[in-house]
Amino acid sequence: MSGDDRTISTLPDGLWIQPDIDTTAIDVLADTETVASIRTPASLTYSYTPGTARSGFLRGMAEKRLMGERDSESGTVYTPPTGVIPTNGLAASEQVELAHVGTVTSYCVVNVQFSGGDHDLPYVTALVLPDGSGVPLYGLIQETPFDQIHSGMRVEAVWVDDDDLATSFENIKWWRPNGEEDADPASYAQHV
Repeated sequence: MSGDDRTISTLPDGLWIQPDIDTTAIDVLADTETVASIRTPASLTYSYTPGTARSGFLRGMAEKRLMGERDSESGTVYTPPTGVIPTNGLAASEQVELAHVGTVTSYCVVNVQFSGGDHDLPYVTALVLPDGSGVPLYGLIQETPFDQIHSGMRVEAVWVDDDDLATSFENIKWWRPNGEEDADPASYAQHV
C-alpha cells in the first residue's frame, strides 16, 4: 500500500474468488451478428412504504418542518432520517428539526433536457447542506442567474403553498439565495 492507502475492511480468504466459467453456450454465438444498440420504451412501477423514521420525516415535510436524527456518539445529524445511524449501525434516538437555510456545497449547471423535465435550460441542481445537518440534500437552485451560483452560497428553502402541502420531499420546490454572506469553505469542505 502507498502512504495514502488504508485498510477499510478485512475480507475472509476466498470471498472474491470466481469459479471457472463454462463458455460453451457463448461459443455457439460466435457467428451471430452483434447488436450495437437498441432503443425501446421502458417503465418501472413500484410502491414505496416508508418505515417509522422516514414516515416521521414525511409528516414533518407536510408541516414545513425539515427533520433529521442525531448520532448520540458523534453529534452528527442525518437527514432524511432512517432510524439507524449509518456510520455505526446504532438506533437513532434523538429527532432534530433543522433550519430552512443552508449552504450550497456543490452544484451542476444542467444544459440538457431530460425526458419528463419541465425546467427551462439551463438550470442548476445542487447539494445544499442545511444548517445543523451533517448530510447535504439534493435540490434545485432558482430565483438567481445560473452563472451567479457558487459553492458556499447561502440559500433558503422555498416551499409549496400551504394548500399544496403533502407528505412529500417535493414540498421544497427549490432553494434560493437568502442574501447572507457566503459560508466559510472550511464549514462545508467535507460535504463537497
